[in-house]
Amino acid sequence: MVNWVEAQKPLLHGLMKFTGLRQTSIEIEPGTVMSFWLPKDKLGDNKNDNNEKPVVVLVHGFAAEGIVTWQFQVSSLMKKYAVYVPDLIFFGGSMSKSERRSPKFQAECLGIALEHLGVKKCTVVGFSYGGMVAFKLAEMKPEMVESLVVSGSVISMTDSISETGLERLGFSSSAELLLPESVKGLKALLQVAAYKKLWFPDCLYRDYLKVMFKNRKERAELLEGLVVSNKDAVVPALTQQRILLLWGENDNIFNIDLANKMKEQLGEKATVQGIEKAGHLVHLERPFAYNQCLKEYLALIYPETIQN
Repeated sequence: MVNWVEAQKPLLHGLMKFTGLRQTSIEIEPGTVMSFWLPKDKLGDNKNDNNEKPVVVLVHGFAAEGIVTWQFQVSSLMKKYAVYVPDLIFFGGSMSKSERRSPKFQAECLGIALEHLGVKKCTVVGFSYGGMVAFKLAEMKPEMVESLVVSGSVISMTDSISETGLERLGFSSSAELLLPESVKGLKALLQVAAYKKLWFPDCLYRDYLKVMFKNRKERAELLEGLVVSNKDAVVPALTQQRILLLWGENDNIFNIDLANKMKEQLGEKATVQGIEKAGHLVHLERPFAYNQCLKEYLALIYPETIQN
């Protein structure tokens, strides 16, 4: 029987290639490989260093790989920016034999891959789990990460944030929420993640579970490695001049109050911008509004693109 989610992958890949992206894999260390989509003129024999657009790196969340997460953003950004879309370790085509499972490990792998690809400076856009990785990368490589955009995330997942959120949403664990094993579980995840109720036939939910929730053991370990104790949580002294917290105003997983609290912690460099009638999946539910906010912010970082 046809898996309709798997069947649409060639179409999505074709659309990405049509926009000018190509897929490659970078060996981070022996046994660790990170999959990337990047501009075709930055790859192999086609590499063209004369076409220097500002680099934007789009980092996905926990429930889908890179281009599935950012499919509505890539084409909107490609005209003025060099867009790089990684798959974090244990997502898409990225794998590792390492036993490390922390956001720091993901950020280290991402930083090494970007360096290997010749990226010297960039803006990183992180969604949910990818937002935590983005914060960590900005802390570790301030010379590379010029600015940050984070949606539906936190600087670090503390005991209190995790426990309070799960209790409010009615889930017993992060794995129950983010690693559903049944159609019912996936429906429950989408119900809390989306502003409007989404309807799909059950067969599509089953297909999505088979395709997008592989490497379950490793991903469960990623969730365990995500939580830090309150006493160990530290707000990093980020040196980036601008940080945009771009939020769905109706985000039930990481509500906008958390964004406002982060703004206070990060100081004047941080700005909160809400998008109405959007939940945790703001970039998918309101892509035109999200893209407009993102491009307006990027124009502040890279004013030279306004003339292009």
